[in-house]
Amino acid sequence: MRTFTPIAALLCCAFAVRSQPDAVFSTDVKVVNLLASVRSKQGAYVRDLTRDDFLLSEDGRPQNIRYFAKQSDLPLNLGLLVDTSMSQQKVLERERAAASRFFDDVLRMPEDQVFLMQFDMNIYLKQEFTSNLGKLEDAMVFVDTPTHRQLRNQVGGAGTLLYDAVVSASTNNMMSRRGRKALVLLTDGVDTGSEASLDKAIEAALKADTLIYSIYFSDTGFYGGILGGENGRKMLRRMSKETGGAFFEVSKKESLDSIFAAIVEELRSQYSIGYVSDKPVGVSEFRKIQLGTAQKGLVVQTRERYWARR
Repeated sequence: MRTFTPIAALLCCAFAVRSQPDAVFSTDVKVVNLLASVRSKQGAYVRDLTRDDFLLSEDGRPQNIRYFAKQSDLPLNLGLLVDTSMSQQKVLERERAAASRFFDDVLRMPEDQVFLMQFDMNIYLKQEFTSNLGKLEDAMVFVDTPTHRQLRNQVGGAGTLLYDAVVSASTNNMMSRRGRKALVLLTDGVDTGSEASLDKAIEAALKADTLIYSIYFSDTGFYGGILGGENGRKMLRRMSKETGGAFFEVSKKESLDSIFAAIVEELRSQYSIGYVSDKPVGVSEFRKIQLGTAQKGLVVQTRERYWARR
């Protein structure tokens, strides 16, 4: 029998990696994984780029893209977070109906998993990760605003724990998952009562390698123009931009169904990019990422930084 020396074994492994240039690997090496979408000036998705078309740097230092895949077929881990505070009471029925259609459209592979969470003055996991459409639809029926009794018993008054919900979903639901990860927020962007700040919510999503897609859906008459509005939009835009997701707003011209369809299209139009930093991690820290293309005029959407964990 022929035996393999350690060096020969390493050579075999190296050959195997080179022979599969578009694969995404899970190894002991600390790989930084990015999900990116690319659009033309006209807003159309660009789906025919290759590894060599991308330019990548970390804190200003050029990096080598080791792993690359088009329209990633990695399993999708998705969380739908629904604002059920009293400000959303008039729009919840429309959200429930559109969410059921969204679940049906987004679940494509057996490995795809979705969880459902609602938040108001408390945070409730209504359905843990599942690929069962029936379970998701059944759980969505019971996503509702607090009862009068719950409001009366609430110490300190009503609240909307948006930032705490993002931290909880990122840390408790997404951190241990592998593959593509994204949160979809249905909310007017108002947070009242969270222990976490906006910065902490963004950092939690980044540490879990999770995109945030924000859908601004507001009952314009609820606050009387005092709260919400532009401030809510601003907070949601920032969460989405820094994590590599996108911001949407429900309006007369843009329905919730069309927004959900746009999110599904983007999730199916992404590039999966992986690299190993040229700088060893001495201290856990956030590092900036710059991803662009050699071709001018294209807009790359990805997260702005990642958590380099020691």
